[in-house]
Amino acid sequence: MIVDIVQTLLNGLAAGAAYALLGVGFTMMFGVMRRLNLSYGATLMFGGYLGALLASRAGGALPDAALVLLAAAVTVAGATLAGLYVERLCFAPLRGRSGVAAMVSSFAVWMQIEEFSTWLLPLHTNPYPAPFNVASWQLGALTLRPEHLLTLLVAVLVAILLHRLLRASRFGLAVRTLSDSPAAAQAVGIDAGRTTLLAFLAASTVGGIGAWLVLVADQQVTPMFGMWSMAKGLIAMMLGGLGSIPGAVAGGLLLGVLEASGQALFGPQIRELIAWGALFLVLVLRPGGLFGRAAFDLDIAAHQRL
Repeated sequence: MIVDIVQTLLNGLAAGAAYALLGVGFTMMFGVMRRLNLSYGATLMFGGYLGALLASRAGGALPDAALVLLAAAVTVAGATLAGLYVERLCFAPLRGRSGVAAMVSSFAVWMQIEEFSTWLLPLHTNPYPAPFNVASWQLGALTLRPEHLLTLLVAVLVAILLHRLLRASRFGLAVRTLSDSPAAAQAVGIDAGRTTLLAFLAASTVGGIGAWLVLVADQQVTPMFGMWSMAKGLIAMMLGGLGSIPGAVAGGLLLGVLEASGQALFGPQIRELIAWGALFLVLVLRPGGLFGRAAFDLDIAAHQRL
């Protein structure tokens, strides 16, 4: 019984670590722009499709290790470039204007990117290269999947680097100032357009890394990945609290553990229902999420009054 609980917890934390990165990317965009980017999942899907396309075209010409590294780089770079396209097209022209217009335009671009991705690879299921060709390891009665260990390791490293970036750099100070008060940021000479663009690119990169970890574990990418990754990122962000990076991490880990526990108890069919049910309960019982205040030390009400 205890072994089963520990095994479920490990599986949930591994999945939740990837969800946490998806949620952090979503949160960084919302924390700076106060806008929901509905094309977020589509940009991650585009990166995944580029990685799968590379694998299908160069699979026999490259060693396995080189193919895996190149697919990872292409996936993250593709997600970042797609994020740049979205920011320039949907958010930069509408900065300071209606948030609804920006959100609707991002929805239209979502459809555009998704259709282009499926045009690149028309098959419903496309194989994605995995870095490990070894069976799971046994640690006593526990089963350890190498891709789960990779996910946990990469997620921790990205979280540490991102924390240092936001807390110990001029860019991080600019991001936090802009999130806290756009008027104060303008008064001290912060370039809002440049800071927003760089934050958007950083968020897309973090999301791309999270998407790569999911694809490595699944070893495939489908047209549903865009919607799926956006849903996981959105739920992780909402569970943790809007604008809170620690909240997004906690929300992603919680989501992974809840899904794994539900699957262990009731079967895989209940997994998605539990995710949306957890979001519903949090919104009803604690609308601000687990972390009501943002990680950027943002007072949302004060920001709205500005």
